[in-house]
Amino acid sequence: MKKLQILTLGCSKNRVDSEHLLDLLATQYEIIPETQGGEFEMAEEPDVMLVNTCGFIADAKEESIEVIFEQVERKKRGEIQSLIVFGCLSERYAKDLPELIPEVDAWFGVRDFQPMLHYLGVNQEFEKAGRYQTSPSHYAYLKISEGCDRHCSYCAIPSIRGAHRSVPMEVLEKEARMLVSRGVKELILIAQDTSCYGLDLYRERKLAQLLRNLSQIEDLEWIRIHYSYPDHFPVDAIEEIASNPKICAYMDIPIQHISDGVLSNMRRGVNGEKTRRVIQTLRDKIPGLVLRTTLIVGHPGEGEEEFAELLDFVKEARFERLGAFKYSEEEGTYAAQHLEDTLSDEQKQERLDALMQLQSEISLQFNQSRVGSEEEVLVDDYSDGVWICRSRYESPEVDGEILVGPSSLLPQDMDPYCLIGEKIKVKITGADDYDLIAEFVSLDLD
Repeated sequence: MKKLQILTLGCSKNRVDSEHLLDLLATQYEIIPETQGGEFEMAEEPDVMLVNTCGFIADAKEESIEVIFEQVERKKRGEIQSLIVFGCLSERYAKDLPELIPEVDAWFGVRDFQPMLHYLGVNQEFEKAGRYQTSPSHYAYLKISEGCDRHCSYCAIPSIRGAHRSVPMEVLEKEARMLVSRGVKELILIAQDTSCYGLDLYRERKLAQLLRNLSQIEDLEWIRIHYSYPDHFPVDAIEEIASNPKICAYMDIPIQHISDGVLSNMRRGVNGEKTRRVIQTLRDKIPGLVLRTTLIVGHPGEGEEEFAELLDFVKEARFERLGAFKYSEEEGTYAAQHLEDTLSDEQKQERLDALMQLQSEISLQFNQSRVGSEEEVLVDDYSDGVWICRSRYESPEVDGEILVGPSSLLPQDMDPYCLIGEKIKVKITGADDYDLIAEFVSLDLD
């Protein structure tokens, strides 16, 4: 069998696409596990390299281009025989990229899975694909819908991914049960907007029903929700999160800004007052809720006053988790066509640095508040004598970690890797602005 490898860039939604594709490719190819940064052992040279690209913002596009050129150089050195690129970047620039990078053997867009399978000699239907899991075996992402009906001024996703399309509930339940049967203990629900799940198929928001159905899977222990729009979050889903012990009191709600003027320019359909009300409602109704958000700095209309308002809001809201990025003018978007980008990259970077410095202080205070507490954690990995863990308050890849050192309470001859994927009880003993330090307490979670 020929050897094949996929490098997946960008968000977890791309990862799910890669995993569906790999499930079918594995019938005809030997799959080489993905590594980071394009670095490979000589013995692990694939015959076919696939690159799943991101095309959301400037930094993501630059990373995708860099990785493609790295693989082009490997092809020139004879380390790979065939190079195929697919995903958001090749969808967005389908006309330009083949001329710019002719060394790539084939280009496919975000929905071209069937043509790609045929190109690779796999005569199976993509709709029947299972999952070839590339994340650790104890957690997986479940993509509950594709595309987006919103048209935020800065965002190219609707033009890349198309309109919002929910995955039928029975299909999701089948996929979830299959993943759990393989050992998955945590499912992370993802979409462009999870709060809209079901609107197209069932004419009403069905996130709460989906959560209830998934929580009936016997060996599934945690359910986590990402990427929910702050406007019209379903009330019954809030109630389900608050009352269902399997659902983590953790939500990812990208609000992007708080200034009414900037939000209007962003075409978000929500103002600052409503955003504040949503956040307060969530905190009031879901005990112990941890909130993650994403913000954009330097969007057209953000002057010194609007940025100061954003900083004041972050101090007020005290998000436990926060990510941010600089506005970049994306061709084809409303902002690129109708709004003037007046800030230099240096000014945007200064604002980003100030925002993240403030968030660092807030995150440190939150982490310090947990010192002395005992928490149930899931062991993700083991490295250099330390178990790398997460609680219900941390999502993989985007949040900090809980680092647990050696313990005399564990058998000296125990294989430390046997704890990966297991839950243990730990006591938090130290904190910085990102990670926590803990000591082992017991394997008994009762």
